[in-house]
Amino acid sequence: MFSNNVSTVFSINSRNVVMCVSMLALSVLLSSCMGPSAVDPTVEARMGIESADSVMGDWEGTWKLDDESDSGPVVTQVIALGKDKYTAKVMGEFDTREDPIAVLEGQRDGALVRFAGPGRAGYNEFQIKAVIKDGQFGGSFAGDASGSFVMEKVIRVSPTMGEKPPAGAIVLFNGKDFKQWKHTGEKPGSDLVKWTLLNNGAMEVKKGNGSIVTKKKFTDIKLHVEFRTPFMPDARGQGRGNSGVYLQERYEVQVLDSYGLEGKDNECGGIYKIGAPSVNMCAPPTQWQTYDITFYAPSADRENAQITVVHNGVTIHDELKLPGPTGGALDSDVNKPGGIYLQDHGNPVQYRNIWLVEL
Repeated sequence: MFSNNVSTVFSINSRNVVMCVSMLALSVLLSSCMGPSAVDPTVEARMGIESADSVMGDWEGTWKLDDESDSGPVVTQVIALGKDKYTAKVMGEFDTREDPIAVLEGQRDGALVRFAGPGRAGYNEFQIKAVIKDGQFGGSFAGDASGSFVMEKVIRVSPTMGEKPPAGAIVLFNGKDFKQWKHTGEKPGSDLVKWTLLNNGAMEVKKGNGSIVTKKKFTDIKLHVEFRTPFMPDARGQGRGNSGVYLQERYEVQVLDSYGLEGKDNECGGIYKIGAPSVNMCAPPTQWQTYDITFYAPSADRENAQITVVHNGVTIHDELKLPGPTGGALDSDVNKPGGIYLQDHGNPVQYRNIWLVEL
């Protein structure tokens, strides 16, 4: 039966460890922090709720059949494509490699955004029509069986967002200065960092002013980095929020606006030409995200470097062996210590709260 298949595909994944907050619950939480008259901007930034587009992002809710014989949960990721166009990826759960139930095309119509497209659950095919209006994403499906669904916007925040450095950690960026960093240029006087310090405690890549690297060099480390990709709805692929975090100056973990995409080795969280993330954990652009990385350099006992990457609270690479430096490495001498290197790829990506523990 159609309803049984829908129930199976629309099941919510209970293993997801990312904090999920509805807009209503979030407003209550923020009000309780500051009282009903104000929202502390530092709390707002920490929760990562700033958004350049109120439609873009994660939605969560329920579906039901018209005869009320069955119902279940449903989630959707809405991607902004520019020129008032959107794509909505309808799924049974967040953070999965399963094929979506439907990919809907959307178009803004005044205060509304209308979506339509085909869907499939099990052996059943159906057509979906939906609209986002007044903070609700609602619609209907019709095929072998018919029904409706309704969703609300949710903000999913990394459990390590804002994590403070433990005792003995080396703070690489505290939001105040570039004392721990230098430009990657080798000419005398070229090591001055020309990125922008922002009043929100972040630094922003300044296009054309080059990549930066820590003055201190490391081997085995645990690294915490928070980053935010810009809102670039008209851009695609590598032109959309591109940067990178390099370990030992040689091994890059991709930074990119890959929200809602497949999750390839050249997308956010990927190790270029070496490993795709186990699941695409990329948050929507303008929302703060976290990388928590454990890195072991090559040594007498370890032929290859090894990396574990936790993206927004979910392990996307687990002790992945790195056979050699990735593209853009500052050098290829893997037996030497190296710095943490942040890439200028022409997009205004932001970083904050960067620290590490030497192992």
